[in-house]
Amino acid sequence: MKSIILLFIMVMVTVTLVSCKPKDTGEVQKIIEQAQKMDRNELYAKAIEELDGKTMTAVGNSSRGKTAQEYFLAYLQGKKFDSATGTYVADAKIREEFPQYKEDFNGKIDWTQPKNNRIFAQISSDVNSSKPLISMTLIQDGNQIKSKMLDTGYLLNYIPKEWGGDKATNGEPFALQSLNKVFMYNNLGGKSIKNVWQFVAEGERPMFMGLDSEPVGKNFLYMLTNEKNSNIMKEAYDALTATEKTYFDKTIKEVEQDAKDLGLTHANAKYSLAWIKLWVKQFNQQTDDGPIMGELAKSSSVGESGLIVYSKLRSVNETPEVSKNNVTVAAYQEGYVGIGGFMYKHYLQVLKTSPFPWTSVAFIHFMTTTQDGFSPWGKDIGGYASDDKANQVHLYDGHEDRDKNKPILFPALNDRGYEWWSGDTAGKGRLVIEDPTYVASVSHIVGDWIDLL
Repeated sequence: MKSIILLFIMVMVTVTLVSCKPKDTGEVQKIIEQAQKMDRNELYAKAIEELDGKTMTAVGNSSRGKTAQEYFLAYLQGKKFDSATGTYVADAKIREEFPQYKEDFNGKIDWTQPKNNRIFAQISSDVNSSKPLISMTLIQDGNQIKSKMLDTGYLLNYIPKEWGGDKATNGEPFALQSLNKVFMYNNLGGKSIKNVWQFVAEGERPMFMGLDSEPVGKNFLYMLTNEKNSNIMKEAYDALTATEKTYFDKTIKEVEQDAKDLGLTHANAKYSLAWIKLWVKQFNQQTDDGPIMGELAKSSSVGESGLIVYSKLRSVNETPEVSKNNVTVAAYQEGYVGIGGFMYKHYLQVLKTSPFPWTSVAFIHFMTTTQDGFSPWGKDIGGYASDDKANQVHLYDGHEDRDKNKPILFPALNDRGYEWWSGDTAGKGRLVIEDPTYVASVSHIVGDWIDLL
């Protein structure tokens, strides 16, 4: 009898160990390959089967992932958030398009946002642990993603079958969205900035987050050194007056040899390096874009400027001393010359040791192919889904009630959209767009040069 009981215990322990064993890299990769051929309903049904009664762990650079996961889990129950009641209610449309919904589905997603750029260390530690917990991530900073996550194989790419974006720009690594940081200035006192070089003119102290506290800012400077952006900087330099050029010529001359030493062989590299040198030496370092925006909108901040996340403009509360109308988006001015700011991305990836790969890819599918899934980010200006069908239009956000037929209250809130901001011809936003491969290739040598400044 004892031997039978012992055998039973051994079998149960074996079953438990097998069921709890994390999936290896090959298995997760195979699931991703299958998932990329599956439509929404097949994928979401797999997620229900895998997650019901369990909890998946995810980490992300955006707290809005918490809202997105609530919408996703509600969808699997055939429900949708009702803003009038603040609750999730049965939705006939969802139930018609996804008949496999499970009303008593009880899966959960634990979404956390690591602080102080610890997300890379956290993922690395989890992947190499004996019991991995993290299944997927929403992550930023193309440089570290390429060198620490993709080159090591820690993160795996999944592109939904029904995603309609451009693979060349947003597919590898797979992007949830592009976000822009744009040049803005306080327009009181008659100030006007119509050339990107004016932000590094003598006496200017534009506000910007520290390069070590938010590495995407450093990626902006790395990207500025590529040939396309260097050509734009030269074009902007050529548009300056003779007097303005005289001030910048000394710095441009100083960095000529630096361009050669850094391996930047294109003719106009020195113009980008000169601008970077002046920017690094002059910018007013701040801890976060929120306070920068609040300061810039004050009536007492005459003459101040900054490079800030565009969406922060919406958060300015109107008072007699503070107004969104005190702020001008530089690139929106007729005749503005040069880059309008920079664009970085949030990438969605599956960990190679993901305990819940089906749920991971289904959640990624939801966030990138539907307006509901992207809405936690899409509700604001300055954030653009990698698939245009998931986007919301914000061209008339500055109008009363966002109605194009009503008066314009805040012109700067009328977001011209991704195509305008990413356009690289004169009269467009001409943002410096993050490319993980390029920033990783120059980060070491150009990064050391910037640090020495």
